[in-house]
Amino acid sequence: MSSTKTIWLHPQAPMKPELGQSCNGCGVCCAAEPCPVARVFLWQYRGACRALIWNADHMRYQCGMLIQPAYYLRWLPLAWQYRFSQMINRWIAAGIGCDSDAEVAIAPSSEPGPS
Repeated sequence: MSSTKTIWLHPQAPMKPELGQSCNGCGVCCAAEPCPVARVFLWQYRGACRALIWNADHMRYQCGMLIQPAYYLRWLPLAWQYRFSQMINRWIAAGIGCDSDAEVAIAPSSEPGPS
């Protein structure tokens, strides 16, 4: 039995790579469900991860828990932010490879086409 879930991503986000291919910051995995880091530290168990950040300069999604953990964890001293980011990087294997087996279908544009 398969289920269908709609997620919304930035229109300029890269297409999801194949499972096992290099991560390209498409955001599909984090928009589909929170990772274990979000479950443990943000107490988020469903929906798009609230730490998913669109980086317009690099045209890709990034993990806010990796980039600016003290923003999401107010109790985290700024002096610990770098070490915490290193730990998060290792836990989520950031940039290593796509581990999302989600199948992506692009919704048709709702904009009117040329007449």
